[in-house]
Amino acid sequence: MNEKQMTILALLAAYLIINMALGIFMSRSAAKETKKHGFLQSYFIGGRTMGGLVLAMTLVATYTSASSFLGGPGLAASWGLTQSWVAAIQIGTAFLTLGVVGKKFALISRRIDAVTVTDYFKARYGSPLVVALCGIFLVIFFITQMIAQFIGGATLIQTVTGLPYWVGLIIFGAIVILYTSIGGFKAVVITDTFQGIIMTIGTFLLLFFVLRAGGGMGEIAETLNNTNPGWSLMGMGEYSGGNTALAPGYLISFWVLVGIGVLGLPQTAVRAMGFKDTASMHRAMLYGTIVVGILMIGMHFAGALTLPLLPEGGLASTDQVIPYVVLEYMPSWAAGLFLAAPLAAVMSTVSSLLILASATIIKDLWLSYLVKDRSKKELEQKISRNSFAITLLIGVVVFLLSLNPPDIIVWINLFAFGGLESTFFWPLIGGLYWKKGNAKCCIASILVGVATFVFFNQVKIAPFHIHEIVIALLLGGAAYFITGFITNTTPDQETMEQCF
Repeated sequence: MNEKQMTILALLAAYLIINMALGIFMSRSAAKETKKHGFLQSYFIGGRTMGGLVLAMTLVATYTSASSFLGGPGLAASWGLTQSWVAAIQIGTAFLTLGVVGKKFALISRRIDAVTVTDYFKARYGSPLVVALCGIFLVIFFITQMIAQFIGGATLIQTVTGLPYWVGLIIFGAIVILYTSIGGFKAVVITDTFQGIIMTIGTFLLLFFVLRAGGGMGEIAETLNNTNPGWSLMGMGEYSGGNTALAPGYLISFWVLVGIGVLGLPQTAVRAMGFKDTASMHRAMLYGTIVVGILMIGMHFAGALTLPLLPEGGLASTDQVIPYVVLEYMPSWAAGLFLAAPLAAVMSTVSSLLILASATIIKDLWLSYLVKDRSKKELEQKISRNSFAITLLIGVVVFLLSLNPPDIIVWINLFAFGGLESTFFWPLIGGLYWKKGNAKCCIASILVGVATFVFFNQVKIAPFHIHEIVIALLLGGAAYFITGFITNTTPDQETMEQCF
C-alpha cells in the first residue's frame, strides 16, 4: 500500500468512525423519543419529526446507491451521454414521490398509527395474505439490493487500498450493520443527511478533476469523437469491443424503472410517514429535486468524460472506472473526500433497507401474526431486543451472500428495483386513489406482476427491446383493475374513514 492509498484509507476510516459515532449518539437521543412515542414509533419511524432538509437528504440518500456512483457512471464511460439521459428522469423522483404519495400517505399513517408500508396495506385491504406476500417479497428484494450495496462498498475499499475483497466487506459491513442496529431510524436519517452533503461535494470534485485531467471540455470531446463515435448521441459507442445501439424501447423502459416506478418503492414511500408537517414536505420536494439533479447528471456526465483517462487495454469491469480515475488523477485529500461519496451512497441505502426489512419482520409478521395473543407487557420486553437482533441477522445474511459477488452492481440493483416495483406499485397507488381496490386486487397484482417480471428477466425475452418492468407493471395493473371491476366492492365504513 503506497502513501496515497494510506492517506485515502485514513480519510475513509475517519468518515466511517464519524458515521459510527453518529449512530451511537442517536441511539442515546432515541431514548427520549422512545419514552414519548414508544419503541416502535421511535426505532422504525423516528417519532415523525423530520424537517425539510433531513427529509430531502434521506430520500436522496435512500434512492442513490452504489450504482449511482460506481455502476452507472462506469457504464457512461462506454455508453456516453446515453447513460446521462437515462439518469435524467431520476431528477424528479423526490418531487414525484412526495407529491403523489407524501401528504396523503402521511395523514393516513398518522390515523392508523402505521410505521411501515405494510401497516398501511393491513388497514387498507384487511388481508393477512396481502401483508404476508408484501412482507416476504420486500425482504427478498431488499436482501438482493443490499447485496449490490455490500459488493459496492467492499469493491471500493479493495480498489482504493489493495486489501482483499473479503477484508473490505468486513470493514464496510461491520460499520453499517452496527450503527443501523444500535441507532434505528433516527441514526439512519441523520447519517443520511451527512452522507447527502458528502455526496454532493464529491460530485463537484469528480467533475473538476476529470475536466482538468482531460485538458478541458474541448479536448475531451475531440478525443471522444475519435475513440468513441456517437458518445454524445442516443446510442452506445465503442468500448471494450462493444458497438451495439441502445434501442429507444429500452431507454424508455429505464425511464419507467428509475422514474415513474419509484412510486412503488417502499423504502422511499415510508419516508412520507416520518416528516414533521406540510411545510417540511414542500421544502423537501424542492431540496430533493436540486440535490438529485446534481448527483445524477453530474456523476453520469463525469463518467461519460472518463474514457480518455482509462488505460489502453480497458478495465476488467465498468464498476472499476470511477475508482481508477479517482486514484490516478485526484490528489489524496480530494480522492479521500470523493470516495467517501459512493461509500456514503452505499451505506445510506443499506441502512435504510436494513431498518425497513427489520420493521417488516418485527412489526408486520412477528407482532401481527406470530405472537398476537401475548400480553402487551410480555411483548414490550422482547420487541427492543428482537428488533436489534433481526437487524443484525439480516445484515449478517447479506454479508455472507456478498462473499462471492456477481460482476456488475448496476444490474443487481435494477433487478431489486424492478421486483419491489412489481410488488408494491399498484397496491400502493391503487389503494390510495381507487376506492374499489380490495385484497383480491392486491393479491392478483402482486402475483401477476412479480411472476411476469421474474419470467421475462430470466428468459431474456424483450419484445421491441422493452424492459421487463414495463410488461410487469402493465400486466400487474391490468390484474389489479380487472379484479376490482369483477369483484365490484367498496371498503367498509371504518376503512373509508381511516384511508380516505
